Amino acid sequence: MEEINIFCFGFGEVAKNFIKKLSIEQYNINLSVTSRSESSKKNFNNISYNNYLFNSNEFDKKLIIKLKEADHILVSIPPQNQEDLVVKNFSTFIKSSKVKWITYLSATSVYGDHKGKWVNENSKTNPTSNNGTARLKAENAWVSLEKNNKIPVQIFRLSGIYSNEKNILIRLKSGEVKLINKKNHYFSRIHVDDISNILFRSLSKFKSGEIYNLSDDKPSPSEDVALFGAKMLNIKNIEKIEVDQIKSEMLKNFYNESKKVSNKKMKSHFNYNLKFPSYIEGLNYIRSNFI
Repeated sequence: MEEINIFCFGFGEVAKNFIKKLSIEQYNINLSVTSRSESSKKNFNNISYNNYLFNSNEFDKKLIIKLKEADHILVSIPPQNQEDLVVKNFSTFIKSSKVKWITYLSATSVYGDHKGKWVNENSKTNPTSNNGTARLKAENAWVSLEKNNKIPVQIFRLSGIYSNEKNILIRLKSGEVKLINKKNHYFSRIHVDDISNILFRSLSKFKSGEIYNLSDDKPSPSEDVALFGAKMLNIKNIEKIEVDQIKSEMLKNFYNESKKVSNKKMKSHFNYNLKFPSYIEGLNYIRSNFI
């Protein structure tokens, strides 16, 4: 049985799905994670693990021992105040650890607006939102750590994540979806299962210093996805609003940017065929099995 000693900064949906994937692949998992809750012993998917307190103000010093013992580190916490908290607080300890695989989960918001054109890992990064700017700064901090200290780091730029538990169908059923009137607004997505599968592939196909886009094959306007879901659920007459009527700052930023995110590098390097090549397969699967 393959052994893995993994430290997860943040233990949200992606990290949990990855740990489930390791369980399915029959790995013997030694797991430690951070969260904003008090340090404690916890259980997930029949795995007993250590949860350590970590936020922008403090962290449990006991986590340092576990961090230095880890051979794999997954970083899924967002930047705070335009800084990557892991690099800021733990780079010294990571330098002296025995880690052989670090994955930083970034976001495609680093590209900014490309007027609906295709972007790849060599495209210009010109973030327009605070989140995108912070993500790019965090990426640069990890790139510097990798280059200057020969620390093994790869960066995954994630497109909009959906899952069996969080998706447009559930939002449609709860009545919280509005159609935004904006032509040619392209956006890329990826199902969390595909993220987990690619993370797993990267254990054996790891190449330090590389950046990969994680997205599906069909960048599409959000309206297309919402209308496809509404048809599946037989929901009619969804309210339509103009862009300038959006109240959420995050949603406004989302509609300020339009791009199609290429996944060619990811599929080629990891020799990976997507489980859900588009929202059509993803939502059909979710509708058949969960809703």
